[in-house]
Amino acid sequence: MHRFGTEFGSTADGGEDDLNVAIAALLYHVVSADGVVTQAERASLLQVLQDDYAMTGEEADRVARAGEKASDEAVDLYHFTSLIKNRLDETARIEIVRHLWQVTYADGEVHELEDNVVWRVSELLGVSGRDRMLLKKEFADRIGAEG
Repeated sequence: MHRFGTEFGSTADGGEDDLNVAIAALLYHVVSADGVVTQAERASLLQVLQDDYAMTGEEADRVARAGEKASDEAVDLYHFTSLIKNRLDETARIEIVRHLWQVTYADGEVHELEDNVVWRVSELLGVSGRDRMLLKKEFADRIGAEG
């Protein structure tokens, strides 16, 4: 598990804070891809931060806001994905793709723009198309949607 910091770039060594906010930025980017961040998606994003990254509610909220700001200010996803790819092993990167699908399916549907963002992020993280689709099917099956 990775402990999230409170601000993007707040550590002198560019350590966990940068990594953690980069992950939060990707989570936010995927749920905002269709132009609408539903309450269910926002709640799922916060839940991922709390449950899977051992954060308190307050920490999750701060990191989610920092991730949203970083995502809004970014010109592309490369900065986030390259930082993650350089610091995390394949298993951890696959978990990030799992989290992307989790927040994407939180509102019960996947918009084609959200699907495209997960595909692009997966490619940039070096996660195989097979793994990406298996994870998508896992969440689609949970809600009874088409995979």
